[in-house]
Amino acid sequence: MSLRRPSKNQPENFEFNSSSLEAANAILSKYPKGKQQSAVMALLYIAQRQNDNWIPLAAMKYIGKFLDMPYIKVYEVATFYSMYNLAPVGKYFVQVCTTTPCMIRGAYKLVEACKEKISENELELSENKNCSWMEVECLGACVNAPMMQINENYYEDLDKEKTLEILDKILKGEKPKPGSYRGRRNNEPENGRKTLVDLKNA
Repeated sequence: MSLRRPSKNQPENFEFNSSSLEAANAILSKYPKGKQQSAVMALLYIAQRQNDNWIPLAAMKYIGKFLDMPYIKVYEVATFYSMYNLAPVGKYFVQVCTTTPCMIRGAYKLVEACKEKISENELELSENKNCSWMEVECLGACVNAPMMQINENYYEDLDKEKTLEILDKILKGEKPKPGSYRGRRNNEPENGRKTLVDLKNA
């Protein structure tokens, strides 16, 4: 679960920049007239992406005016869904899946790497304020376990050493390549196999 309490340190103002405004208007154009409030979740996500992965109260008020809906309704949505962060998590937000498939494939080695490189505690910013981490429930990439999500990207087929390499890059402000770290494409079988059994010995 993400931070469910709004940060004590809030900016006074927020408004969409040009690219966010363009994205918001493109989304609104898909809704019938008078139904624009249905876009609230998408606009909250746009605000979060623009604001280094968290949504300040000023952004909720701005979205309320943007969609002509009460601020409290925007707040209710933002505080209900765990994908919205209500306090700073850093430019890079690392989510480590520790649900059963990832756990039995070594997910807690990834947690160890996060504790060593980022911070000892979940949702605690690194020394350079660049990132934070947390354990999460299933991210839907069980075949490529263990894995973690950084912002919008998945990093799969990991071990502690590869995780440390990835974290070193984000701590330097670099963007590591997403995907499998065992050379697989998507979730194809390893070793080039095309079937689940060896047909020669079937």
